[in-house]
Amino acid sequence: MTNKLIAFYSRSGENYVNGSIKTLEIGNTETAAGMIAELTGADTFKIEQEIPYSEIYNECIAQAQYDQQNNARPNLKFYPKNLNEYDVIYLGYPNYWSTMPMAVFTFLEHFDFSKKTIKPFCTHEGSGLGSSISDIKRLCPLAKVEKGLAIQGGNVYRSRKDIEKWI
Repeated sequence: MTNKLIAFYSRSGENYVNGSIKTLEIGNTETAAGMIAELTGADTFKIEQEIPYSEIYNECIAQAQYDQQNNARPNLKFYPKNLNEYDVIYLGYPNYWSTMPMAVFTFLEHFDFSKKTIKPFCTHEGSGLGSSISDIKRLCPLAKVEKGLAIQGGNVYRSRKDIEKWI
């Protein structure tokens, strides 16, 4: 049996969901990660920035766009001690302008993913996986990157069957 980890970035607070701004107690990606954990028994790790983006949607958007435009690597609050015990990494994130939030780039660049399998999943509101898969392959060239799963954020609670099939 392989050892699995679900590493995910998600944010609560104001989010764009089904065409309007809604306040979420738990972010959509974290909800999907919870379903994957239930189905696989995998360990979980939430990727969190040392200085989080604003809970106010429009402020968050401005901060995240600034980071992306400047190719920033935000510091993370903490990291797993190592990933040596894991063979499979489920990597979750919301789609931010066709790719992952920059904190996920920070996470991926921190570890050696050689000989690991990465199974990406993202939440989005219409843009799917964007270029995130090619970005993961570029950052982790010695990892096996499997087919990703794109989940519409507004439908995350109805995505269990899609997640089961993808797993």
